[in-house]
Amino acid sequence: MLSCDICGEKVASELDMKAHLIVHMENEVTCPFCKLSGVNYDEMCFHIETAHFEQNTPERNFGKLNAMQYENPDSQNTTLQRTMEVHSSIHSACASNFPKNSAQSVPKDGTLKHEAFHTERVTESRQYLRSQEKQSGLSPVPGSIYETTYSPPDCPFCGKIEGCSQDMETHVKTKHASLLETPLEDCHQPLYDCPMCGLVCTNYHILQEHVDLHLEESSFQEGMDRVQCSGDRELAHQLQQEEDRKRKSEESRKEREEFQKLQRQYGLDNSGGYRQQQLRYMEMEVNRGRMHPSEFHNRKADMMESIAIGIDDGKTKTSGIIEALHRYYQNTATDVRCVWLSTVVDHFHSSFGDKGWGCGYRNFQMLLSSLLQNDVYGDCLKGMSIPCIPKIQSMIEDAWKEGFDPQGACQLNNKLQGTKAWIGACHSRTIVGIEEKKNRTLCLLIFDPGCSSREMQRLLKQDIEPGSLRQLRKSVGNLKHKQYQIVAVEGVLSPEEKVVSISVSGEVTEKF
Repeated sequence: MLSCDICGEKVASELDMKAHLIVHMENEVTCPFCKLSGVNYDEMCFHIETAHFEQNTPERNFGKLNAMQYENPDSQNTTLQRTMEVHSSIHSACASNFPKNSAQSVPKDGTLKHEAFHTERVTESRQYLRSQEKQSGLSPVPGSIYETTYSPPDCPFCGKIEGCSQDMETHVKTKHASLLETPLEDCHQPLYDCPMCGLVCTNYHILQEHVDLHLEESSFQEGMDRVQCSGDRELAHQLQQEEDRKRKSEESRKEREEFQKLQRQYGLDNSGGYRQQQLRYMEMEVNRGRMHPSEFHNRKADMMESIAIGIDDGKTKTSGIIEALHRYYQNTATDVRCVWLSTVVDHFHSSFGDKGWGCGYRNFQMLLSSLLQNDVYGDCLKGMSIPCIPKIQSMIEDAWKEGFDPQGACQLNNKLQGTKAWIGACHSRTIVGIEEKKNRTLCLLIFDPGCSSREMQRLLKQDIEPGSLRQLRKSVGNLKHKQYQIVAVEGVLSPEEKVVSISVSGEVTEKF
């Protein structure tokens, strides 16, 4: 934005400023003595002849006028010349600052009135001064009525001060003609074109200042562009950081949810173990009307006794299935070419206390039920009964303390009692045999802890229906996972082998 030095108004471009300055020079009448503006020609003449004439009254400036007119007798011609210059400047200032056609627009009677008023005022002033001169004994100086003190006009473009308005007008038209777009025809100064906007200047230094303004404006704009670009980069960086923060926060939230889900799934959420879950499920059965309160108390008492002595109550056990399968394959099975069955194994299924997480413990009970009936393991298992699940958890913790399975102990924080932590694999079953069909296909025979005692007891009938074996058979095509873990008992460890097994387990843990 450019600011006018005359009135302070701001315009957007240099072309607008030139048009604005022309308005000042052509359409505005300015007093050469006190800078009064904004009035018409008649009002300005009236102002000059009244306001600036009264400034020379004897009460205010009579002493100064005497000093200027009479102290130096040799200066009479100079005083007369100054008086004539001031007299002419009054009219030339009004004429030069007013449009050329303004004189034509003034009414004729207005002009006559102005001339009469001017003559009357001048006559009165001269008579008054002559009387003062006679009283003071001073010789009069012709034309001294117009000798006065005023503020000389200064150039609105460069600030130069001239003695009168005519000199100032000549100065502006010659020195600043390019800004007015009205250079004098008789002025033979060279013209300089601005290489950036085409402005014509008559002075090289003005052109240089003008071009410097262009460069400063361009530099300022480039700086603003750099600031804007830097601001955009900073904003983009902040947005990226906010997006990364939100993404990491969302990932952390999902990880926490998945971890909590795994904790609940594997019984590590501190929600209690076998006893708490058994009581909670029995209470739900009572509330739903599926269990009588007396039965609830009886089962609760049996559970507490079983946990206290560490022996399973046998309410989920089904015995005699292996014997029933022997009879079936010997007498009824016609599509089986060959079969391999294990020794006697009891089936254990999940109860209210371990539903959803106790399959590993139930498979251990099945395995142990077979070992108890095997003479090879009679010495090390002598007098032992099938332990309940809390007792199995205690036995595993004791094995950890001796140094067995340090990896499993680390994964489960060395604690199983009072939790619902899983042991063994997730797709955990007990294999009791293999059958080969006449078409040479093989099927595994498994005991699933998820099958209830009611379903397993159907295999105890004298005549087993072929469809009843469907829950035992698992063909190779039905194995969904790529690999499976197999737990097998291959004998009893000697004291020396036990030490070696513990040391090997420790070495494996150190490698990990």
